Amino acid sequence: MTGLTGVPLQATVVIVAAIAIVAAVRLAPRVAGRRVSHVLARLGLVLGCQICVIVAVLDLVNASFTFYGSWGDLVGTASTTMDAGGAPAQGPSGPANRVPHVTMDPTAPRYRLPTGQGRIEAVVIHGVRTLISAPAFVYLPPQYFAQPYRTRRFPVTVAFTGYPGNAQNLITHLQLPQTAAREIAAHRMPPTILVMLRPTVAPPRDTECTDVPRGPQAETFFAEDVPTALGSVYRTADSAAGWSALGDSTGGYCAVKLAMRHSDRYSAAVSLAGYYHALKDFTTGDLYGHSKAYRDENDLLWRLQHRPPPPVDLLLTTSRVGEKNYAQTRKFLALARPPTHVASIVLPFGGHHFSTWRHELPPALLWLGGRGG
Repeated sequence: MTGLTGVPLQATVVIVAAIAIVAAVRLAPRVAGRRVSHVLARLGLVLGCQICVIVAVLDLVNASFTFYGSWGDLVGTASTTMDAGGAPAQGPSGPANRVPHVTMDPTAPRYRLPTGQGRIEAVVIHGVRTLISAPAFVYLPPQYFAQPYRTRRFPVTVAFTGYPGNAQNLITHLQLPQTAAREIAAHRMPPTILVMLRPTVAPPRDTECTDVPRGPQAETFFAEDVPTALGSVYRTADSAAGWSALGDSTGGYCAVKLAMRHSDRYSAAVSLAGYYHALKDFTTGDLYGHSKAYRDENDLLWRLQHRPPPPVDLLLTTSRVGEKNYAQTRKFLALARPPTHVASIVLPFGGHHFSTWRHELPPALLWLGGRGG
C-alpha cells in the first residue's frame, strides 16, 4: 500500500525523526552557552525533535487504524465532489443523466477471501437524489454466485465505520466480512450482502449522516440513494424487512439514526458502542443550520421521548467499564417502547476499540440473522 498509509512514508518519517534526535544530541554542546542565540538554538532543536517524533507517531497510528486512507482524505479532496457552496456538484454528466448506479473502483485496495467464502468488490456508489458519490466495499456471499440461488434476492446490511475511519477498517480491523462468512458457513446467519462505508461524505468534515442545510445531503444519500443504487446492480431485498444497518462508534449512531428516521428503508440496526446525541464540535461544524429544532430531530434520545416509536429492531452494545455510552445506553433502553424493540449486549469491561467490537460482532450478526429478514 502506498501514499499516506504506505510503508515508504512510515519509514521516511521514522528515519527523519531518528536523524533529528541524533543531530540534536551532536549539536547541543555547540549551543550550550547563555547567549540569546544559543538559547534560541536549543529551543529550535527541542521543538524540531518533538515535531518530527509527533509526525512519526501520528503517521504510524494512522497507518495502523486507517483514520485517513489517502492524502485526499486528510486535506478534504477525496470521495465526494462538492461545489463551492458546499452542495454536491452535478458531475461531468450533468443533471440530465441522474441515474443511480454502482461502478468498480480501480483505485481502492483489493481484498480476497479464502475460496468458498464469497467475494469483496471495491465500488463507488453514485446517488441520484444527492449526486454524491462515495467509495464502498461490497461483500457478496458464496451463495450469490451459486446456481440454486440465481434468482434469489439477498438481505443487505449497510455497515459504517467510525469517524474519521476508512471503510477498509471494517475489513482489516473489525473483520466484518470474514466473520460474516464464518457465520454463514455455520448456518447461523443467512447469506447476506454487506455494504461497507464510512459515515462521512465530505471528508475531513464529520457529516454525522445528516442532511446539512445548504450542504451535503448525507442522510438522504444513505437512506435513499444507497439502497436504490445497490438495487440497480445487485439482487438485493426489495423491502425494508431485508435491510439493516450496522456500525461502530459514529457508525453506530448513524445505523440507529437511519433505522429510527427511515424505518421504511431499514427495519433493524446494530450499534457497536455508538452514541445517541446530535454531535456538534470542531469536526462537524454547524450541521443543523443554527436550528435547535432540527438538531433535536437528530438526537436519538429526544426522538424516543417526543416522536412516535418507529417499528424497528435495535441492538445496542456497551461496556460497564471502558465505554462512555453506558449511561446513555441504559437510558435508551428505559425509554424505548413498542413497536421499537431494543436488545443489548453489555460487557463487564471493554475499551472503545476494534478488539472489543470484534468480540461483540458474532452475537450481533447472530441477532441480525435470527430476525428472519
